[in-house]
Amino acid sequence: MELLGSTLTATYAHPRPTPSNFLPAISTMASTYRDRFPHYNLTHSLSLPWKPNTYYKVASNSPTLAPYCTRAQKVAESTMLPFVSNRTTLFTRYTPDDWYRSNLTNYQESNTSRHNSERLRVDTSRLIQDKYQQTRKTQADSTQNLGERVNDIGFWKSEILHELDEMIGETNALTDLKKKMERSLMETEAPLQVARECLLHREKRVGIDLVHDEVETELLTEIDNILCCQERMKLHLDKAIAQLASDRASQHELEKDLSDKQAAYRIDDKCHHLRNTSEGVSFFRGVEKVDATVSVPESWAKFTDDNILRSQSERAASAKLRDDINNLLVVTANEMWNQFNKVNVAFTNRIAETADAKNKIQIHLAKTLQEIFQTEMTIESIRKAVREKSAYLKVAQTRLDERTRRPNIELCRDLAQLRLVNEVYEVDDTIQTLQQRLRDAEDTLQSLVHTKATLEHDLAVKANSLYIDHEKCMGMRKSFPNTLRLVGYC
Repeated sequence: MELLGSTLTATYAHPRPTPSNFLPAISTMASTYRDRFPHYNLTHSLSLPWKPNTYYKVASNSPTLAPYCTRAQKVAESTMLPFVSNRTTLFTRYTPDDWYRSNLTNYQESNTSRHNSERLRVDTSRLIQDKYQQTRKTQADSTQNLGERVNDIGFWKSEILHELDEMIGETNALTDLKKKMERSLMETEAPLQVARECLLHREKRVGIDLVHDEVETELLTEIDNILCCQERMKLHLDKAIAQLASDRASQHELEKDLSDKQAAYRIDDKCHHLRNTSEGVSFFRGVEKVDATVSVPESWAKFTDDNILRSQSERAASAKLRDDINNLLVVTANEMWNQFNKVNVAFTNRIAETADAKNKIQIHLAKTLQEIFQTEMTIESIRKAVREKSAYLKVAQTRLDERTRRPNIELCRDLAQLRLVNEVYEVDDTIQTLQQRLRDAEDTLQSLVHTKATLEHDLAVKANSLYIDHEKCMGMRKSFPNTLRLVGYC
């Protein structure tokens, strides 16, 4: 008797090989006939009488002598008469001993087959019972494992749900703070625009008042301060956006993991409650050969645990970032207000200095106007003196011209000639001196006029500077936002 579970190797499962002394099959002897009688057609020879070999050779050459030869066979077949001869017994294939041995072999194989069949039936009955118990136990173990798996999935589902609620709350808090910082960033645009417009208006100052004074220095410092605050706000805003993206990514991973857990919970719970009598049970050939798994229990649990740890890490980073943003809003608001006050003080001092300079320019302008009047009177007297000396010069030159017409020897270089020449030089020198003085007086007048124009221009410049600093710039700076708006509460 073979052991249970090894029926495939039992001797009764495989028939014994044919004994070596068993008669060969008929087909194995067919070739012997064909070799010995090459001109003999086996399909028709069983009904033909015996003919010598020499007869067939002659008949093949003379078809009329042998109507059953190869070429005449088809023609004479319809006219062939039935003939039976006892000499066909010469072709018997087996001997009596072969016949008795064949029967004995068949009897032995029959006994062996029946014995093997009985053993097979007994072993099969026991195998069916054993396999039934084994199958029930295997199914019970699978059901228990599925139940444990459902419990594990339920535990991780609860952990994911708790962490997901915490992450959603943190994401909402960071989103609100991000909007608050965006409002604060927008509020800084107004002070920045005011400072830039003040610088732009002060560029409209003309002349010497276009100076890089303390006001401009403070305005540039204020712009740099606001830009620096904006850069820090934008930096933290970018961090908040990146942190929100990380939070949402963690939240998405948790939600995806939760969705997968819920789907797996439904599937495994359904599998856990499936029985042999349940509906929807069917054959799926080859499904056991398909290995679509992508994880093992350790990596499966580690995946969810990593998602939860990542979410907790992102929540901690988000909370720290919110504290940094709140501190930044307070610090930037104080810095901008302090610089705003410094700019206002510088404006006040500069306005006072410009007003004082304007008053002094007005005094100097009045004195310059008086001096211009005096210089103009002096120029007029010089011009009158030059006109008077021109008459003397014309008389002397006319005399000299007339004396050039004296004839011949009368062109004498006498004392009168010498005196007239000296007179022309003296009068001309006097006129040149007066004209030089006239030019000096005119240059002085021109200088005074230029000074007057400069003073008037400077006076207009100071008035323009006072208008820009006092009216435009200080008027705009009254709209600086308060601290609550700078920190984003309004």
